[in-house]
Parts: sequence; structure tokens; C-alpha cells
Amino acid sequence: MKITPCLNSSWSFTSFRRCSEEFRRHLREVHGPLAKKLPGLKRYLQNFPVPDSKRKAPPWDAVIELYFENRAEMEAAWASPQGAASDADLPLFADLGRTSWSVVDEITP
Repeated sequence: MKITPCLNSSWSFTSFRRCSEEFRRHLREVHGPLAKKLPGLKRYLQNFPVPDSKRKAPPWDAVIELYFENRAEMEAAWASPQGAASDADLPLFADLGRTSWSVVDEITP
């Protein structure tokens, strides 16, 4: 079971396209360590867009991948004190009105 938030920066200034270095720094150094404390978390990845002259830039500034054994463990993680701390940090750097979350089953063909 995986949840993939597509985050957008809450800051209007940027140093690379729309994804500012301040946004990336906060995600790497502050929010990431909070998320890694979620109980039951199996794997955590942060993905940032890179310049690509052949493709349209994505409508997000980062895609996060959080892996859990199952949905029950994922929901328990968000209901925990660690989940509350992670949720409380999000509005400090992410525009929640433009952020989306998708719970997905990852299938390897």
C-alpha cells in the first residue's frame, strides 16, 4: 500500500521553475524526518522535477511516496502523534489547496 502526495509550494518566490530551494530544503530537512517517524512506515521517498526541455513541466513541486504494509497500518500512522506532527508541519511549506493525495496499490507487471 502506498500513498503519494503531490505537493505544491506555498511560497510565491522560486529559484527553479516553481519549486524553490526553500521548499526543497524544508521538505528534506524538516518534513522528511517527521514523516520517517510514522509508525509502520516501510519506505519513504521524495521526488522533485528536473528541467526537461522536451516535456511540459509538471503541475506539482514534489511527489512523495510513503509505503505501508496495508491500509490499516497507513491509517493508524496518520492517527498517531507522529502523524499529527507531520500534518501540522504541512501548511508551513505546502499549499494544501493545490496538493493532492492518492492511495494506490503498486503493481509490478
